[in-house]
Amino acid sequence: MSEQRWLRSYLPRSQAEAQLICFPHAGGAMSAFRGWAELAGPSLDVLAVQYPGRQDRYADPLPADIGELADQIVPEIRPLLGRPTALFGHSMGATVAFEVARRLRPRFPSPLLRLFVSACDAPPARTPRATVRGDAEIRDYVRDLGGAAASALEDDEMWQLALPSLRHDFHLVETYRYVPGAPLTCPVTAIAGDRDETVTLADVQRWQEVAVGEFEAHSLPGGHFYPDESLPDLIALLRNRLTAARSASTT
Repeated sequence: MSEQRWLRSYLPRSQAEAQLICFPHAGGAMSAFRGWAELAGPSLDVLAVQYPGRQDRYADPLPADIGELADQIVPEIRPLLGRPTALFGHSMGATVAFEVARRLRPRFPSPLLRLFVSACDAPPARTPRATVRGDAEIRDYVRDLGGAAASALEDDEMWQLALPSLRHDFHLVETYRYVPGAPLTCPVTAIAGDRDETVTLADVQRWQEVAVGEFEAHSLPGGHFYPDESLPDLIALLRNRLTAARSASTT
């Protein structure tokens, strides 16, 4: 596993034709993307962002908001743009990936092959909320979302380790304020689980409001954490779109 502070890979492929940079959900870490590289194959280098406040970055300072988090990530990604690059963000990670994409030379043509946003409301649909969740309420909410992450938090020791980052990330999500600006010029693919009651296919359709290029929306089997049961289908979708994008860029 690579040991960079912000961007990590379980199976580095520096000679791959393209790279996919993945942004975890609230409370998540790079481990959410363990196993993706094996499924993606040798032509795609899969990297994951490791947010502060979890795992080996447990003691690192936490960002005040999603904009500050994006500002910290952009300098780590910009030097890598010499290779075809796409971003994938799940749930909170989709919002972070969007804010990073906005900061990466927002012009035409875009430096990004594509932005994949997953299980997340579009930024224009978001309004800041002053919700204050107690620890028990956070745990119940995570349980309701389901997935492997919820199962892991049934262990009390794991729960106590995860709670600070979950509490902080929920604050980031609930206080996020979308600032209208230039739309994305890269293609955007939005994805929802077909049994996700929190973010539906109709919800992710609104991502087309922040893009002027190609847009598409898909649903895959599963709930909010549909990648837990539909990862091969998701990886196939990502590879298909990135292969097509690379082909288009060379014609």
